[in-house]
Amino acid sequence: MSGGDIAGLIAAGIFAVLVALLAVPLVKLGRVFDETSATIREVRDSATPLLTELSSTLTEANKQLVRVDAITSSVGEATANLTSLVALFSATLGGPLIKIAGFSAGVRAAIVGARPKKGRAVAKK
Repeated sequence: MSGGDIAGLIAAGIFAVLVALLAVPLVKLGRVFDETSATIREVRDSATPLLTELSSTLTEANKQLVRVDAITSSVGEATANLTSLVALFSATLGGPLIKIAGFSAGVRAAIVGARPKKGRAVAKK
């Protein structure tokens, strides 16, 4: 064997070792791709029932929102009716009640003013 043949054998051996060293990460990378494919497949298979359930949940939520809207509009109408009733009461009875309060205050002031004050003698005419 000549020197070139020996050099060729050494180069071929180094190349074989290099291929063997690179094969290990390539095999591991292939396993990662297999696991990724399996995970994507599982997600795709479970996404359809999840989306169906989400759709039904949204439908039920919308039904409940319609009910809540009906209740709040009823409360709004009741509040408006109550406001109108209070306005009617104050317009109808407010004026006479104020007059009665003023009259009673005047009578009370007259009664208090007519009483003799303690410590003073009442002058006779």
